[in-house]
This record gives sequence, structure tokens and C-alpha cells, in this order.
Amino acid sequence: MSVHDPFRLDRRGVQAAFDRAGTTYEAAAVLQARVGEELLERLEAFDFRPALILDLGAGTGRLSGRLKRRYRRSRVIALDLAPGMLRQAARHQGWLRRFDRVCADAARLPLSAESADVVFSNLMLQWCDPPDSALAEVRRVLKPQGFFAFSTFGPDTLKELRSAWGEDDASTHVNRFLDMHDVGDALVRAGFTEPVLDVERLTVTYADARSLMRDLKSIGARNMTAGRWRALTGKGRLQRMTERYEAHRRDGRLPATYEVIYGAAWASRDGEERPRRTREPGALPPAAANDTSPTEVHIPPSRIRRRERT
Repeated sequence: MSVHDPFRLDRRGVQAAFDRAGTTYEAAAVLQARVGEELLERLEAFDFRPALILDLGAGTGRLSGRLKRRYRRSRVIALDLAPGMLRQAARHQGWLRRFDRVCADAARLPLSAESADVVFSNLMLQWCDPPDSALAEVRRVLKPQGFFAFSTFGPDTLKELRSAWGEDDASTHVNRFLDMHDVGDALVRAGFTEPVLDVERLTVTYADARSLMRDLKSIGARNMTAGRWRALTGKGRLQRMTERYEAHRRDGRLPATYEVIYGAAWASRDGEERPRRTREPGALPPAAANDTSPTEVHIPPSRIRRRERT
């Protein structure tokens, strides 16, 4: 990655954006919740009895609470870069499902080496620039037989918004997202074994482009790339973008595509014992890293439903 890479992320800006979005995140994060539920379901294929689970990029802690409910005897750590997110996580705790809240950077985890049994990360890796440092830290903190389950966004994410902005100027308006093969290569570089990945495409629809942009702001997904437009966005530029977005309108709605990459990998070395499967794989990623066939799901604006794979 070049020092002058226009897609380089401003880490402090990312932290500040998510910090401000703590109180608005859950109301707008419908897609993020749907992907998190899918990722949780994939853990059910294994007979895990983890002593420690790290929810990496926990946000408001909704999934941390779900992990604690499922693995009652486990210690769950909800770790996030944004203090504002973690303050909201207290709402997902109960007397019988307490979890720790830790504010830290994924690239510098405050955990001992080989201390975690499972690292769970829902839609966080795309904010690591590049993901190698975070993946190396995940590998470091996992026990030799530990398991890493994650989701992240692929390059077709927000392709309509990127296209609508891209004709206006040379500034960067949408983050760069790695494809599945690059994510798999990064896992191997970090020392993971048997990485398995698959892709699902989701489409959220909106009445207009400004509604999409409001949702992105509400979840903290602001443009923090180095090449972003630094001045205030004038009415003329915004109007031209929204008019170009109209070319994508179908059935009275504007689509926003999300390419979701699901991944799973082991920290164990060859020959080491791993948790056994409790059923045939199917909840786990069904496609190997060299299979680029996606599952497509179209999502109405009010609700996201899971589409059964065949």
C-alpha cells in the first residue's frame, strides 16, 4: 500500500465516527444485524466449550450478549475501538450474562498470547487498513486449537453509490474492500490453517439516495479515506450524485448492494486436536476460497429475512 494511497483510512477519524454513532447505530444497522445472526449460526456446527471468547469489533455489544447467552460458562470480551459503542453495550448485559467491555485497537490487542479459544468478528475487518496487523494479532491471542469466525465486506459493496459519485470528481467517496481471494491470502500470511470463505450478496433498498447516506452516517460508516473530498459537499455536487443514482432505480426503489464475505479459519497446527463438528457442515461456509459463486439476497427496506441455501 502506497504512502499516498487515496484509500488509506484515517484511523482516528474512523474511531471518532463510530464513537459518535453509538446511540444511533442499532436502529440503522439492520444489515449488520442480519449478517451477525448468520455468523452466529455458523458456530453451531461445532461442539465448542470455550473458556474465553473475544468479540472483536463488538460495537454496541448485541452479539456479545448473544454469545454469552449461548456459551454461559465462557468469559466473553466485547472489544471495540469506539468508547461510545461500548457504553451502549451495557444494555445487552444481564445478571446472568455479564461480559467484559474493552476499548482497544484490533491491531494492538491487550490480551496475552494463546489466551482465547474463539475470536468472533462481525463486519470489522474492512476497517483495518490493511487487515494483516489485525489478523496477526488474532492469530497471536488464539490458543493453538483456536477458531476464528468473521465476516467482512467485498469489493461490490456499495457499488451503486461508488458509481454515482465516481463520475463527479477524482475524490474517493467509498472505501476500498478486499475480495475473497485477498482475504484468504491474508489469513494464510497470518499463519491460519484451513481458511474457508464464501460470499453472499445482499441488497437493501431505499426510497432515495439521501436515505442511504443517512443510514451510513447513523452506523458510523463515514468516508474516512485519505483521498476524500475535504470541503463541504455543495448542493450541486450532491444533486448530481443523486440524479446519477436514479439510473439504478428498480421497482420504485434504489438498491444498495453489499457483498458479504464469511470466513472461518483455525489457529491450530497440523495434527492438533480441534473441537468436533456436531453435525454435517452446512452452517459453515459451504464454498472453498476458489469458488466465486455468490448467494444473492434482496432485502426490503423494513426487514431482512434469511434466505435458505440450497
